[in-house]
Amino acid sequence: MPPTRAIVLGAGMVGSVMAADLASDPGFDVTVADLRPANLAAAKDRAAGKLKTVQADLASPAEVKKLVADYDLVLGAIASSIGLQTLRAVIEAGKNYCDITFMAEDAIDLDDLAKKHNVTAVVDCGVAPGMSHMIAGAEASAMDSCENIEIYVGGLPRERRWPFQYKAPFSPGDVIEEYTRPSRLVEHGKVVIREALSEPELMNFPGVGTLEAFNTDGLRSLARTFNVPFMKEKTLRYPGHIELMRVLRATGLFSTDPIDVNGVKVAPRDLLAKLMFPLWTFQPGEEDVTVMRIIVDGSKNNRRTRVNWDLHDTYHHPSRATSMSRTTAFPCTIMARLVASGEFSHKGVIVPELIGQAPGILTKVIDQHRSKGVNYTRSETPLDGSHA
Repeated sequence: MPPTRAIVLGAGMVGSVMAADLASDPGFDVTVADLRPANLAAAKDRAAGKLKTVQADLASPAEVKKLVADYDLVLGAIASSIGLQTLRAVIEAGKNYCDITFMAEDAIDLDDLAKKHNVTAVVDCGVAPGMSHMIAGAEASAMDSCENIEIYVGGLPRERRWPFQYKAPFSPGDVIEEYTRPSRLVEHGKVVIREALSEPELMNFPGVGTLEAFNTDGLRSLARTFNVPFMKEKTLRYPGHIELMRVLRATGLFSTDPIDVNGVKVAPRDLLAKLMFPLWTFQPGEEDVTVMRIIVDGSKNNRRTRVNWDLHDTYHHPSRATSMSRTTAFPCTIMARLVASGEFSHKGVIVPELIGQAPGILTKVIDQHRSKGVNYTRSETPLDGSHA
């Protein structure tokens, strides 16, 4: 049987790990596409030369549609700003797609288009959203009734350093999106909007210590697909980071609207990117940690129950890959394998919580993570009283 011809769109921190992971599989013939030659060279080096590279402008839907025409399967690791147009282009090309893009739009709106083209398009398939939703979907659907879902997740430098207490384990531009995009939560069965960086709370995590959690727009499709009265997603950072980001936002430095500076039009976010993003870049070999907790409360067999899933993962020295790049890449490449093999063949735009409801799929995904050294742990405890 010939290998599956796969192309990865984007050769950044996560895309390069996705490409290397698939390229290590003899069942795949892998190409990675990016506009930046340095990214392509780094991706090929990460995969020990076992993949092909192609330089392409992924911001052009027409070029994307032409690019993917000769492949069996497409994977996406691109900027959020071009996520929806790329999804549409891949669907219109009639290609199955597995994607991690943190797009602002609702990808489900292209469900009918995907079904029309007989395409399986798995979206939001990273660590969070992605594994967070897959696990939440599996646990909620296993309960007689589910009343509460909480997701807490953060990618952090293992060593805290002033002034940011942070470095970006994925696109810094998408990090800023987390700090500016309004957050959708569900309270009493209704979708409510909260400001990003709002409602901070302190939480303790073994091996990491105290972290601060704040509202971000990571709940995403769960607000549409699941009828659960209370749901929220929060991002985790070291204490002090929230206040600093609020100051930068209040100053206007996150704005994309150009301002006049001595006769020159400058977008504040572009200036911030030049000054701050280099300071947020992980240096080669610099270690990071990924922390995630998923809480699902509900009733099973007439007993109120809380299910906790936890992830604590660190930099992977053998592959010289950050924890966040691995924990984000692997859900996508694991699902790509299941789609390519036909084990997962649902048509349309598929969000991760629906994957979690498919019999046996979550177990396979968790087992595949474990084989790669990424371990999710589950615990279940009885609950007394009612949800406040």
